[in-house]
Amino acid sequence: MTATTMSMAKALNAGLRRAMDDDSKVVLMGEDIGRLGGVFRITDGLQKDFGDERVIDTPLAESGILGTAVGLALRGYRPVVEIQFDGFVYPAYDQIVSQVAKYRYRSGGRVGMPIVIRIPFGGGIGAVEHHSESPEAQFAHTPGLKVVACSNPRDTYWMIQQAVASPDPVVFLEPKRLYHSTKAEIDVEATPTPLFSSQVVRPGTSATVLAYGPAVSVAMGAAEAGLADGLDLEVIDLRTLSPLDMGPVHESVRKTGRAVVVHEAHRNLGMGAEIAARISEECFYSLEAPVLRVGGYDTPYPPSRVEEAWLPDLDRVLDAVDRSLAW
Repeated sequence: MTATTMSMAKALNAGLRRAMDDDSKVVLMGEDIGRLGGVFRITDGLQKDFGDERVIDTPLAESGILGTAVGLALRGYRPVVEIQFDGFVYPAYDQIVSQVAKYRYRSGGRVGMPIVIRIPFGGGIGAVEHHSESPEAQFAHTPGLKVVACSNPRDTYWMIQQAVASPDPVVFLEPKRLYHSTKAEIDVEATPTPLFSSQVVRPGTSATVLAYGPAVSVAMGAAEAGLADGLDLEVIDLRTLSPLDMGPVHESVRKTGRAVVVHEAHRNLGMGAEIAARISEECFYSLEAPVLRVGGYDTPYPPSRVEEAWLPDLDRVLDAVDRSLAW
């Protein structure tokens, strides 16, 4: 086993480096990703090692970045685009939805669109609006896009490489608050979990808690805290938001009879609503209570001094579990 301990930021850097080593057509594009290494230092050292024709500092123009990436993909390249912050993606939204998502379908599968769109998302870093948002449902709602969200360094290392290798465009969501806060031992010779699959990360019997990205650590914290009250929560890391891998979810809910979905995005029309609908359709006769959702409030992202009250925490998760058990 060849194992190295890495943070999520280092895992992303190592995964991108390996993808670039393996395929000379992989190019990185984004604002300040070259000499600076990105605002979160994810691409640190890559321009020095691969040159400024493969790690490209772009103008501050997200629509132009994505439009250029479409052209590169049509010419056989595999662009990996970094959006500096989640709230900055909207100038590129037209390109992503109107061109990136539709090209392969429009061409009857003859033209691939192997673009990875890296988006640091979510809150918890004390930043203002446009720097702490969770736009995942807007992309998961768009046919033609694949959407994944990593939650730990080990998954991150493999998922970024798998996304780069995909023939379809992948929106790759990275929980910015976890970039430098957690570390894990990564076996770089291991067989990775398939990209578009969910995974049980903590088995349990009392209720099923579903989460992705930064909410997975919240769900795990709730599960640990719940032990003191005799709760045995099963936690599933969804990992993929489009396509959703519901097999492990349905199996878990049929066992526990209860489900709580946790995400940082607003509850209204968020991913939790779709997941709840699918669980209700497939597991209706196994449910002992309605599927409950825990998310951000239906307001624009708040000032940093109150963001911790806005974001879901373990108390709100455990409150939802209690309400489910009391049904």
